Amino acid sequence: MMKKSWKPMIRNGNVNDLPMDIYFISVTGGIRTLEEQTLLLKQVEKVAKKFNARFVINISELGEDDPLMQNATWRFPSVKIPWYSTRALEGQGVNHYLKQFKFAHGSLDIIVVDTGLYEVASNGAGDSQSQWLIDTLENSESKWCIAVGFHPLVVCEEDAPQTKLKHKFQSLHGLFLKYGVDAYISAPVCADNVEERHIAKSKTSIGRYKGPLLTKVNQNLPCSMGRVDGFLLHKASALEIVSYLVTLEGDVVQKFFLHQRGKDVM
Repeated sequence: MMKKSWKPMIRNGNVNDLPMDIYFISVTGGIRTLEEQTLLLKQVEKVAKKFNARFVINISELGEDDPLMQNATWRFPSVKIPWYSTRALEGQGVNHYLKQFKFAHGSLDIIVVDTGLYEVASNGAGDSQSQWLIDTLENSESKWCIAVGFHPLVVCEEDAPQTKLKHKFQSLHGLFLKYGVDAYISAPVCADNVEERHIAKSKTSIGRYKGPLLTKVNQNLPCSMGRVDGFLLHKASALEIVSYLVTLEGDVVQKFFLHQRGKDVM
């Protein structure tokens, strides 16, 4: 299903007052040492200030109870931008929501879903959320739509192709595909979800990737991330979204490009 064409509606102002691009940051919480948290948050603070990031999204099953998110609010209060989070634990109520951000060329939808509801597909726990997702996407006129959830959509098996969907998330991926979701951001697939490839040198090179996973929905293709600990800086503009993999040292070691209508390059 094609997205509706977006036309700027200007009220009480001029479209030129809006930023040309939107920058935002995605990180993963979970278990980290205090030193790792401090290094990560210092770089997030630095990058957020430099690029005037609009918000940070934290990929965690703990939601606002995640230690990284809690530490960010009191260690670095100078970064006065919103922090949003995923949650994927049972019994925590409604954990899906929509945030919309306007810029000169349109708007960006960030749709956060509770992937924990699909862990047991037979109980129908995700049905209400799926209907909310359908209603939200059908009514969206945004230029870009990014979905965010804790669980990756693909299988973590040694012999499985990287694009093989987890059965329990097939219906969710189908909705993303049908209604034109551009990308999905999640936690990494597994410890081996990296590819041996040349990337810029980093002193923080580690045994596995620790950071958000970006998946191109139309190809169901997770980007191959280097073996580093870091986060993603995203830039949404008129024609593309560029995501930069930033290490704890502040080095950009990889770039990923996402174009509309399936014209993806890397």
